Amino acid sequence: MEDSRTHTNNGIEVALAGLDLSKMDNYVIQFAALVCKVLSVRQIYFIHVTKSSELPADVLEEYPGLVSPSDESIQTELDKKVKGYFTDNPDIEVNVEVQSGEAIACLLRYTKVKDVDLIFMGRKRSLEGSGIVSGRLARKSPCSLLLVPENPPTKLEKIMVPVDFSGYAKKAFSCAQSIASSTGASLSCANIYKVPTGYHTTGKSYDEFAKIMEGHARNDYRKFLKSIGEEEIPCDFLLSKDGDYAGLLYQHGAVERADLIVVGSKGRTAAAVALIGSLAEKLTYLNFTIPLLIMKKKGENMGFLQAIMRL
Repeated sequence: MEDSRTHTNNGIEVALAGLDLSKMDNYVIQFAALVCKVLSVRQIYFIHVTKSSELPADVLEEYPGLVSPSDESIQTELDKKVKGYFTDNPDIEVNVEVQSGEAIACLLRYTKVKDVDLIFMGRKRSLEGSGIVSGRLARKSPCSLLLVPENPPTKLEKIMVPVDFSGYAKKAFSCAQSIASSTGASLSCANIYKVPTGYHTTGKSYDEFAKIMEGHARNDYRKFLKSIGEEEIPCDFLLSKDGDYAGLLYQHGAVERADLIVVGSKGRTAAAVALIGSLAEKLTYLNFTIPLLIMKKKGENMGFLQAIMRL
């Protein structure tokens, strides 16, 4: 179901960030403060989920907002830390909450109840913890998701948008354009093309057919720019020889020193699982150093979320 609210800046007004009491929290809070300011987010919830083993399940079900004394001390500490990063953003309503339960289910419930448009999650590389929650949330989230790496940039100067000329690429480009406009960052696109397996039947060499495919990609990009009312946005055309699109894009982003990758994702809901687009999903596993914003059409995975809400 489409979001009926009137939105600005690509519909991102309410955000949520997951915290786990590790050093990663500082990076997530810092980057969330930067992005929320840039996108004029009006409200953000910082949530830490503790295990609920200390309290009976029936008590938690009857009183979902119940916190133990230890939870209260955690909330006080987090509240102080979080609000320290938002002193320069007085227009953003900041909420800090500690909840008990299973992390994924709790965060998804909050996403539904608070009508969240964007989720921030840490993406660990060397810090303690596996980052499993962020990977699972990327697949199941019914809204856009921003994965924050360790030591994220303190300002945005280069933004890269992978484009396949689809409507999802347009949504990603639109958001990236808003961020670039607000920060003064440079904006560029990247498109991957490949040589079809039957190229040899044409009598042309691999390199000759690669040039043909690049030409078609450039023509499609011109049409893409025209469809969104743009003319001069640069695009790098990358030839994939092994089909590893995600690896090629990540390598290109690293070489170009991108501060943010914005990718569109098509969500699909099956009987028991909700998936993000294959390219976006593969990037979540490869990309440990560049912030990754996965733009989703809000509500596409809602069937899965409704099932979660009934647990």
